[in-house]
Amino acid sequence: MRWLKPNLRNSIWALFGGTPSEPPSTLIEAVTLEDIRGRMHALAHSVGNERSQQVVRRIRYASDVEALWFIRSELMALLAGELGEAAALDEVDSISDMFEDLLPEGLRSRPSPLGR
Repeated sequence: MRWLKPNLRNSIWALFGGTPSEPPSTLIEAVTLEDIRGRMHALAHSVGNERSQQVVRRIRYASDVEALWFIRSELMALLAGELGEAAALDEVDSISDMFEDLLPEGLRSRPSPLGR
């Protein structure tokens, strides 16, 4: 008699909310991460000064989606100097929408009472 039947093991994994195999969503995550990186990279390159090169380098070598999330503030400052704050905010908001399902709950933006 086997103590750990395959069905029992799968049901234990189901109780903990996981599956014994790697979920296919990681492939989708990698593509989306590269889309975000490409959009941020293009915006930073559009400015074309020495500070933009530093931001481009940080975007290129960001290891995960959380790192790119925090680089948005540097990108906002860079774009605000070139385009003005309102236009820069529109550009950064379009990037923020790309992070929709990739971030943990605590890192998502909250609506501001000062918003439009």
